[in-house]
Amino acid sequence: MAQPKLPARLHHNAYVTKDQEKTRRFYEEVIGMPLVATWCESDLLFGKQRTYCHTFFAMADGGALAFFQFADPADQAEFDPQLQMSPFRHIALAVDEETQLAIEKRIEKAGIKPPQTFWLEHGYCRSLYVVDPNELILEFTLDAPNATKINAARRVDAHEELKRWLAGDHTSNNTYRHAE
Repeated sequence: MAQPKLPARLHHNAYVTKDQEKTRRFYEEVIGMPLVATWCESDLLFGKQRTYCHTFFAMADGGALAFFQFADPADQAEFDPQLQMSPFRHIALAVDEETQLAIEKRIEKAGIKPPQTFWLEHGYCRSLYVVDPNELILEFTLDAPNATKINAARRVDAHEELKRWLAGDHTSNNTYRHAE
């Protein structure tokens, strides 16, 4: 059976922000993602006319992170996601080493310190994490030099490993993580 055609790339990932200007400053000045579109709109949505601002911050592949802010405080409260900050609720963006280090320098220059930023060596990638003004955690991921080989190995046993874990065998299969 033929594999289904996959989506081409992330078009955008959208969130609600309480402050478009703080969000713009963070994404443009700290992360380096330019503001490429601002849509000021009013639409009949979910039974009510809603007025909002929708911004887009570009990624190199043409995708974007997008943020909504509503003019009416009641709409803002209704759609505010009330993000619960957790390292397991984040968006990971692939970067090269130069970009990762440049982002780290801008984070330091902006005065962002742990626990709002931290590094994690996964073995198959090295990640820089930072919390944005909306309490959204961003992960800037640099794949290991042998990522193609690692990804191919995981693709072969992905279903088998999931079944093993679900059956109760929770033994780690990450042989790539460096010993600490």
